Amino acid sequence: MSVRQGFLALLSHGPRHGYQLRAEFEARSGGTWPLNIGQVYTTLGRLERDGLIAPVHDDAPEAPERYALTDAGRTEVESWWNSPVKRGAPARDELALKLALAVTTPGVDVRAVVDAQRAETLRGLQDYTRLKRSGRRREAAEEDPNADLVWDLVLDALVFSARAEMQWLDHVESRLAPASRTRAAASAPERAERDRARSSRPGASR
Repeated sequence: MSVRQGFLALLSHGPRHGYQLRAEFEARSGGTWPLNIGQVYTTLGRLERDGLIAPVHDDAPEAPERYALTDAGRTEVESWWNSPVKRGAPARDELALKLALAVTTPGVDVRAVVDAQRAETLRGLQDYTRLKRSGRRREAAEEDPNADLVWDLVLDALVFSARAEMQWLDHVESRLAPASRTRAAASAPERAERDRARSSRPGASR
């Protein structure tokens, strides 16, 4: 989900100004996706430019400007709700790319890279699990009875993702062992040839 889509979904409930959108977006994402107000108004400006939202003129001149969906915006929201999240073009995964480069770069201790990442992923998993067990409740619970459920669902997603990453790192490590043996076997004849060459040089110790 992008901030753009999140704002359109929130505006489907009625007009809102930027600070309301930021507060509701952060509350509904379980506080895991903080926004700065500059990002909020940049996104609103683009939505207005694209004809998906329009300003609402309030009677009070000092009131912050609110925005509402246009017909095109409502169509966009409905299309988003009715469309699955595409899996064919995954987002760039920094960890996968880092390990791919480590495997193909001479001199990099890939196992050390894997071990360091495993420790960091485990730390994150422990933090998420601790939050779930603590029964932490969001401040928005007083206004939204679904806030507890939102918080739990977001934490569940983070826990499942961290567990999957741990499993993938175990898989990577299991793949490294035969690859290391293959490289060692392939380099053995070269080492033997270098040793023979050194031993045949004049003055070489016997």
